[in-house]
Amino acid sequence: MSKIDPNKPLPTIHNREIVAKSQFFRVERVDLEFSNGATRQFERMAGQGRGAVMIVPITADNDLLLIREYGAGTHSYQLGFPKGLIDPGESPLEAANRELQEEVGYAANELHDIHTVGMAPTFFNARMHIVIARDLYPQKLEGDEPEPLEVIKWPLADAEALLARDDFIEARGIAALFLTQRWLKEQS
Repeated sequence: MSKIDPNKPLPTIHNREIVAKSQFFRVERVDLEFSNGATRQFERMAGQGRGAVMIVPITADNDLLLIREYGAGTHSYQLGFPKGLIDPGESPLEAANRELQEEVGYAANELHDIHTVGMAPTFFNARMHIVIARDLYPQKLEGDEPEPLEVIKWPLADAEALLARDDFIEARGIAALFLTQRWLKEQS
């Protein structure tokens, strides 16, 4: 097994060009030259750079609060944790508390940014902060969802059954569940 070289130079970017745009995405073609002289064209999603949050709300009774929402990519309703983009001027914890109020109808007195995950880093410059929310209290903000989200209480102790469901499949949500379990174990 080879060692990781932390000083390996990044490829040189010779040209960047937006090749496609939609209301939400920009696709950028990047002309690269690697340190060994090899050249390639890559396409990537051009990111906004502020990032996003995924919140794992835990009630005083050790229930997870999940949302059931429509996923256009799979044309199905999916269970998952509340999530959203970080707005300009917001910290990840401020964004997490706002999204929690918009999507679940609760705010949190206790927020912990436990890990940051990437989403397809080969093609997409996006980072998502995994935030645990505890000491919850009812507080609703108006969100931008097209229909009311169904909030589902799920016992944290029954995480295995959640993982077995056909409608809990988002990789970031599964990672958030495992990271939460590890974090809680470290706190006890």
